Amino acid sequence: MEIRAVPYDHPDAVKLSDQVQAEYVARYGSDDMTPLHPSHFAPPQGLFLVAYEDGTPVASGGWRAQEANDEGYEDGDAEIKRMYVVPAARGRGLARRILAALEDSAREAGRVRTVLETGTPLPEAVSLYASSGYVPAPNFGLYRDTPESRCFQKRL
Repeated sequence: MEIRAVPYDHPDAVKLSDQVQAEYVARYGSDDMTPLHPSHFAPPQGLFLVAYEDGTPVASGGWRAQEANDEGYEDGDAEIKRMYVVPAARGRGLARRILAALEDSAREAGRVRTVLETGTPLPEAVSLYASSGYVPAPNFGLYRDTPESRCFQKRL
């Protein structure tokens, strides 16, 4: 297993992002409409990772810098986005490895807290974050008023 930093518009990142969007449609009935741009994940203000197994992209995740605003973010936040593991590679700890690498990168970049939004249709994501030291946070971002939205935070 190899984890590489890639631009958010790298073909493998795009492929996995398309797959996670399809998963959102299957679970929520619509895709994630959060505006994202490749520049959001460009170091030192962000990072996007892809995990490869035998040269095949099998997992991804990124963080982007956020500062205090009217959507509920705080100064020094690193927002976790697009965590995804292909179905055939699930249950092997890939998401946990990517999450830890993202946290390390955000800490090294001077971020003080990681935040993320997920939802009740993704119970395995809620479980991953809770078991990784994340605690519930007030809802923030685009889906802050959505009933099934669940937001989490972790001090770095």
